[in-house]
Amino acid sequence: MRSIQPLQLKESVLQYVTTSAPLRVSFVGGGTDLPGFYEREEGAVVSTAINQSIFVTVKSMGSLYDYQYRLNYSITENVNSVDEIQNVIARECLKLVPVPPPLYISTVADIPASSGLGSSSCFAVALLKALHLMRGERASDVQIAEEAAYIEMVALQRPVGKQDHYAAAFGGLNVFHFQRSGNVMVEPLYLSSIGLQELFSHFLLFWTGIQRDAGVVLKEQKDNIQDKMKMLIEMRDQVYEMKALFQKDLIVEEMGIMLHQGWLRKRQLASTISNSQIDQWYEAAMNAGAYGGKLCGAGGGGFLLFFSPSIRACIYSQCITGLARVEICI
Repeated sequence: MRSIQPLQLKESVLQYVTTSAPLRVSFVGGGTDLPGFYEREEGAVVSTAINQSIFVTVKSMGSLYDYQYRLNYSITENVNSVDEIQNVIARECLKLVPVPPPLYISTVADIPASSGLGSSSCFAVALLKALHLMRGERASDVQIAEEAAYIEMVALQRPVGKQDHYAAAFGGLNVFHFQRSGNVMVEPLYLSSIGLQELFSHFLLFWTGIQRDAGVVLKEQKDNIQDKMKMLIEMRDQVYEMKALFQKDLIVEEMGIMLHQGWLRKRQLASTISNSQIDQWYEAAMNAGAYGGKLCGAGGGGFLLFFSPSIRACIYSQCITGLARVEICI
């Protein structure tokens, strides 16, 4: 990944700004957005933004406070230098796109963190947007996505891919192509409003209540790329199959079967992607009539997504009653 140089400190043009970035659900191709794969073979992912978001407010504070930075998220931080900030993404964003203190940063999310919907990348995208706007800059979606990816992949050395940053920056329903050069081509998938409504009416998204460190799962997956190349190529090729499916009349059962096939492949990429409880929930949903599904994100917890015959299918009432369901749309 190419290096990104920090910007020079620049006076704020605005007093405050609030931004948001959408969380995402990826359907097929996950794992091929890791550099270990796309630097050898082009990667691809089909992904959609959803109606669940992260909101960030950045505000210049008055001079009477006895600290330079105040951050409110799951905890509150009051510190006097960027280097003291414990929230590593906020710290690196401020290093890359500096805004003069005293500064207040607050974030709130529709969905819990570590949920498999790309929340850390989404936060980085929303904060970078806000910092650029405070400086009077309107950065492009590509610039924001690349800066967010740089922060997680290079500055923080996290074993993540690029799909979440691009999904949060661009929104919508897209095919993301990850080229060997590191460039990303964004290919929107256009459906009629009736088509989108029809698509999302078949999705059931369930919160497992399990929050996990995606880095642990992705580290093992990253280490296994060489041994799993054939499997990853098959997962990448599913993207092209799904794209073709979207370009003709949507066949609900085919979409579900494709998700199921992708999940069977994905769970072989690392030992921590699934566990007995997740397998039990998944099997119950399939026995109840789901066409297919997957665990969102790296694995190990988060959200289970199913593609069902209809939103009134018996999956929720009969099989996974103990799990909270989240309504999603694009």
